[in-house]
Amino acid sequence: MVLDLIVIGLIITLYPLPVMAFVLVVSAPRGLWKGLAFILGWLGCLVAVITIVLLLTGGEPPPPRSPPATAGLVVRLAIGIGLVAYAEHRRRRAPETPGGPAEGDTHALTSRMDQASAWSAAGLAVLLQPWGMVGAAAATVLEANLSQGGTFLALFGFCILASATLLAMELFMVFAPERAALALTGMRAWLSDHKDPAIVLACLVLGLWLVGRSLYDLTR
Repeated sequence: MVLDLIVIGLIITLYPLPVMAFVLVVSAPRGLWKGLAFILGWLGCLVAVITIVLLLTGGEPPPPRSPPATAGLVVRLAIGIGLVAYAEHRRRRAPETPGGPAEGDTHALTSRMDQASAWSAAGLAVLLQPWGMVGAAAATVLEANLSQGGTFLALFGFCILASATLLAMELFMVFAPERAALALTGMRAWLSDHKDPAIVLACLVLGLWLVGRSLYDLTR
């Protein structure tokens, strides 16, 4: 479980779309507060999903080969196949679209974010959560055993890892706002031009990982 959560958390934290949106959030007026709201909304989703799974399982993993355990593996397999299929779909259509948004679109997004409230920033975090990847994490948390002390540490570490990029950018803005503004603007411009390959790579890597791990666990 721990290794799977590390892989999923790493892919989530590097997924480009939330990162690009977060740069707009912290660059807006009162950006630090809006960024904090975005992070709290993001973390709230992760904690809520994990809590729901643990409530359903009672904090005990289902026995191996039992219907719940098999269902969890099938869900992870289906999510993995879906991510691979989405990566291929994105790869095929990427050359037909420009690498980044038009300048007018960027200005419109920036203007809307300037007028947005902290609640809007938190809602944006919920919308931009990569729910397929979060679903894979939820299916993995089925294996969590709360009677083992290390389980809490693993779940806490997953939430921090999945939010690490956002937390790092927020802290950067707190301690070096001018340098951070320049660096984050440049990073967003780079991601705008390379987001399609990044999305394809992230979905493909995680999809193949989930398919491989699920098939191994189903057939052993």
